[in-house]
Amino acid sequence: MSAPAPSSPVIVDAEPLPRRDEVLTAEALAFVAELHRRFTPRRAGLLARRAERRAEIARTSTLDFLPETAAIRADDSWKVAPSPAALNDRRVEITGPTDRKMTINALNSGARIWLADFEDASAPTWENVVTGQLNLIDAYTRAIDFTDPDSGKSYALKAEDELATVVMRPRGWHLNERHLLVDGEQVPGAFVDFGLYFFHNARRLLDLGKGPYFYLPKTESHLEARLWNDVFVFAQDYVGVPQGTVRATVLIETITAAYEMEEILYELRDHASGLNAGRWDYLFSIVKNFRDGGPKFVLPDRNAVTMTAPFMRAYTELLVRTCHKRGAHAIGGMAAFIPSRRDEAVNKVAFEKVKADKDREAGDGFDGSWVAHPDLVPIAMASFDAVLGDKPNQKDRLREDVDVKAADLIAVDSLHAKPTYPGLVNAVQVGIRYIEAWLRGLGAVAIFNLMEDAATAEISRSQIWQWINAGVEFENGEKATPELARKVAAEELENIRAEIGADAFAAGHWQQAHDLLLEVALDDDYADFLTLPAYEQLKG
Repeated sequence: MSAPAPSSPVIVDAEPLPRRDEVLTAEALAFVAELHRRFTPRRAGLLARRAERRAEIARTSTLDFLPETAAIRADDSWKVAPSPAALNDRRVEITGPTDRKMTINALNSGARIWLADFEDASAPTWENVVTGQLNLIDAYTRAIDFTDPDSGKSYALKAEDELATVVMRPRGWHLNERHLLVDGEQVPGAFVDFGLYFFHNARRLLDLGKGPYFYLPKTESHLEARLWNDVFVFAQDYVGVPQGTVRATVLIETITAAYEMEEILYELRDHASGLNAGRWDYLFSIVKNFRDGGPKFVLPDRNAVTMTAPFMRAYTELLVRTCHKRGAHAIGGMAAFIPSRRDEAVNKVAFEKVKADKDREAGDGFDGSWVAHPDLVPIAMASFDAVLGDKPNQKDRLREDVDVKAADLIAVDSLHAKPTYPGLVNAVQVGIRYIEAWLRGLGAVAIFNLMEDAATAEISRSQIWQWINAGVEFENGEKATPELARKVAAEELENIRAEIGADAFAAGHWQQAHDLLLEVALDDDYADFLTLPAYEQLKG
């Protein structure tokens, strides 16, 4: 193992990587250490508060808007800071990890924004953490290119004015970075990702006419947003950039955050840019929080929970109204389809569904939306162009017609669909295949023509857990039991072995992925996040 110069307060407990010293400078590590010492105790308190709130939900099986913050919601005078020019038009955003090829392709994609992801689309190996930072630095200095070793195809950046604006997503509050230690403690992954990126790029981005922009994941309360705001204030002073340089978009991907949208924007108002509707994590959060709430909270197959389901519609409409009331962008959900190079019939059907979804979002008042593949950028762009025309956004659509009650957001039983046996099989298939790739260091994986990330694995294992614990009976007469889940998982392992061959199977992490899925899907003690036990098994 190795460490930086003795003057650094950070111990780097990892094997050396090429060019790592360009990222892990003594100055950058000192900044990360200062973030850790100032803010990690508050982070610990907020994580404890999550557990207390979850226990309260288990006791009451309900949620409501907070009475103690009613004055903030009732005060019509406050707005978030005006949008910087680089973030004013967000009609299409592409998401993906920060490997070298994706960095170039995402920036060149034609999307207005690239969500450069250190969270759910990235398995947090040390190599991914460090080289992802390097790739962004290289992109901003136009020192990046890539040649595919298999195809020989070369990739390079387009002209500066054709590139997407980067909004970087650090890891959530719950994850640590085991390779960086301060005072003998692991540093929260959020402070590592944010700190290294901000320290190296804040001034550089200002010189490019942009700024350090962030997506904040897994937020569960306005108090967690307040912590981020305090981090931003400190960071801007530390590196000497003006207050308000940072802009943050918060993913409303937990059910508790859905009840605090206005308060979250209020806490971040000097740095807020918008809110985003993160579908799969949102469903995962509903299952996690209401997992013992009885039959009325049992979700059907994930693909049966469309954005037109009444409780999902309440969530998205409230998000648009909240954002526009406060002058913020409302960003829609993911189009995860990965086009097939062999089956145009599959593409035709999928493209029609993507178009309908993006037409709905644009019509509802969203200012932009996500796609997972460059081929979907023109489809989403056309949907928003049709509504926006030359306008950069539609914040002027206040959606005062929307009136969402507290109960509407958790009316899961308003969706008339039930869990199915094929849904169980799909959850097992996606869970095993995704976790195996994650253990190999891949966070964004194409499975059955969909781009899956950690959020889809979370909803898959959570639904297995929920269906078993709720005693669901499927349409074929079989009951959801641990034995049935084990049987389906064993069959999937054999199917994968037959599909890829014995040698490829032996070279992968298939048995390990199978065992980990069953651990987090069957254990009585429900793990808060799959990635916590998975990180213990991640090499590198």
